[in-house]
Amino acid sequence: MSSGDAAESRRFCVLSWEQVRRLDSILGETVPIHGRGNFPTLSLKPRQIVQAVRAQLEQRGVAVRDVRLNGSAASHVLHQDTGLGYKDLDLIFGVSLGDERAFRLVRDGVLACLRDCLPAGVSRARLSAQALEEAYVQKLVKVCNDSDRWSLISLSNNTGKNLELKFVDTLRRQFEFSVDSFQIGLDSLLLFDRCSETPMSESFHPSVLGESVFGDFQEALGHLRGRTIATRSPEEIRGGGLLKYCHLLVRGFRPASRGEMRSLQRYMCSRFFIDFPDIGQQQRKLEAYLQSHFGGMERRRYACLATLHRVVDESTVCLMAHERRQTLALISALALRVLAEQNAIPAANITCYYQPAAYAQDINFNNYYIAHAAPLVATGRNSYQTWLPCN
Repeated sequence: MSSGDAAESRRFCVLSWEQVRRLDSILGETVPIHGRGNFPTLSLKPRQIVQAVRAQLEQRGVAVRDVRLNGSAASHVLHQDTGLGYKDLDLIFGVSLGDERAFRLVRDGVLACLRDCLPAGVSRARLSAQALEEAYVQKLVKVCNDSDRWSLISLSNNTGKNLELKFVDTLRRQFEFSVDSFQIGLDSLLLFDRCSETPMSESFHPSVLGESVFGDFQEALGHLRGRTIATRSPEEIRGGGLLKYCHLLVRGFRPASRGEMRSLQRYMCSRFFIDFPDIGQQQRKLEAYLQSHFGGMERRRYACLATLHRVVDESTVCLMAHERRQTLALISALALRVLAEQNAIPAANITCYYQPAAYAQDINFNNYYIAHAAPLVATGRNSYQTWLPCN
């Protein structure tokens, strides 16, 4: 075996029986898809939606190469005590997206599945694809350029546990950090569902293959178990990687060394401000991330914002001074709002130094000022000092 073949083989690992059991349990969970307006809630299991979407796509002439579980759910399957848990269920369908028609066929196939899942008594004939999309689709993304051809359809869930269907032809970078680089093939388990009349057991279950797109599977699994933040080519990570990095810090993950942490944080901050250059874009990105990743875990929103404030304050080298202050004020204002929503602002710990924050007008914080707040939350190894607006 050549060195290249050996390196490629290290990307893969056959799952143990305990891991297969956790995977089977996740695929068997009922996930509610909440409809807007008068549309009813659909109760779906991931294994059902995968089979239904595959059938609809193949009926339309779109061949599915394979289906994989990705993201935090895949990490949970491999190591249950990650400290991350999982909310979204990320499913990757390998398909060919050669032209605009293929993207449209994928969208139509998913919407047809939703129509088929409507309860008896609902008049399906009068429901257009647009109506179904508006009722059940949280997010619809299409990326088509020289290096990336993929589409994302995120189905609505009011608790933030979205079922995310990603249809991938090519995707240059499929991970941010090694701990979220795992993909687990579902085809063998789904085939077992269809063909076997004997229940799974430790002595009789399908072989399920896991892959780390980071590279070495065992190395990435070691990072997951040891709560270590590691990556490759950090300059390629998109701006949202900064928020994921802060989220990992809040959950007790740490870079291997202090020098590596400083370098990584500078990359993260620089890319964030390249991808979200104005304060309005930054606000929308932060609010969307908090909403989608901390549903039911509101108390951790403040810790994440406090961590983000510290990282931006320490590691931002690419901004003018007033732009940096503006972003820090935005983060602080969001942190104050989180505390207010929790009725958790300890007034005795807050000392206000009133000075007009003229730049805050860009984010509609009229009549707000900057308040110097003592640390309210200690997270991980550090306590954080943040700036909060006050009346």
